[in-house]
Amino acid sequence: MSDVSFLDWPFFDDGHREFAGAMDAWAAENLAHVSHADVDATCRDLVQRLGAGGWLAAAVADDAATLDVRRICLAREILARHSGLADFAFAMQGLGTASVALFGPAALRTRILPQARAGTRIAAFALSEPDAGSDVAAMTTTAVRVPGGWRIDGVKTWISNGGIADHYVVFARSGEAPGAKGLSAFFVEADTPGLTIADRIETIAPHPLATLRFEKCVVPDDCLLGVPGEGFKVAMTTLDIFRPSVGAAALGFARRALDEALHRATTRKMFGGVLADLQLTQAKLAEMALDVDSSALLVYRAAWAHDVQRRRITKEAAMAKLHATEAAQRVIDAAVQMFGGLGVASGNIVESLYRDVRALRIYEGASEVQKLIIARQMLVPR
Repeated sequence: MSDVSFLDWPFFDDGHREFAGAMDAWAAENLAHVSHADVDATCRDLVQRLGAGGWLAAAVADDAATLDVRRICLAREILARHSGLADFAFAMQGLGTASVALFGPAALRTRILPQARAGTRIAAFALSEPDAGSDVAAMTTTAVRVPGGWRIDGVKTWISNGGIADHYVVFARSGEAPGAKGLSAFFVEADTPGLTIADRIETIAPHPLATLRFEKCVVPDDCLLGVPGEGFKVAMTTLDIFRPSVGAAALGFARRALDEALHRATTRKMFGGVLADLQLTQAKLAEMALDVDSSALLVYRAAWAHDVQRRRITKEAAMAKLHATEAAQRVIDAAVQMFGGLGVASGNIVESLYRDVRALRIYEGASEVQKLIIARQMLVPR
């Protein structure tokens, strides 16, 4: 059983504590055996089950007023501790709808958000390109005005839920100004003519991932999110919300690894005692616990600042994601080491955690980019 004493921290209210207890109980009952044989089918099933259970209400908000980042982070930590794919399914419903909730026209919100919340519509967020990942201003996908709408042309890659999503939030260069100020955001149904899946991408922790191609793909005017030229703001506002939750997912992986390491250390017999009798083991367990708690403090500080102080959390979100993902990598690596050969055996929980955590140091802004964000926020004149 993972340590839940952090729920007594002043970042949370009774509603958050009740939510966390109920979700953990649901996850223990429903996520014990998540199949990885067909990740597309599994992710569709997980979205449906999360929706039917009412859990996607935490990820899919109606508007800024109903967005609870602490609840999103709690959900991602709990789900990641039980199943990496379940965390992925939950997170993408939020990432692929937040731009609609915050910037979409009322009619689009009314039509899309209830379906995503119920798990009957799968969402995706299409920002990265072959030559424009962390450097969003280098984007080359274009959006050109045509009668009644916009024509999108270009390529997006590393798109989570690519190939199974029912819609994509797509960012393209609309040309109002150079660089980041000339981007716009669009809601694009997956069956829109001109949108195709160019390639499926396999990774060390399999999940639906694809390259999308847009060729004369026309969307109507009411699919514009925000105003022309506001795409960078749409993207960064969304990422500010979900970056702390990436840290929360890493925290969930780290907690599970620490739990497994503690069990291993106290049951593995060696040298006339158990592994935990060795001072080297005790020191490593202490380091792991320190990494877990410091990550939790940063993650939930960022979420609390958003929810309670109602302000932009660019620096706090970057700090949370940077520290929690890097710390989780250390914690999981230490757990693998304690398991010895079993730690790299396929099917062992720490082996799967080792694969699950690696991408978190890259997506939604690599660790190196988070350092730049933190420094630039510190250098902004007050």
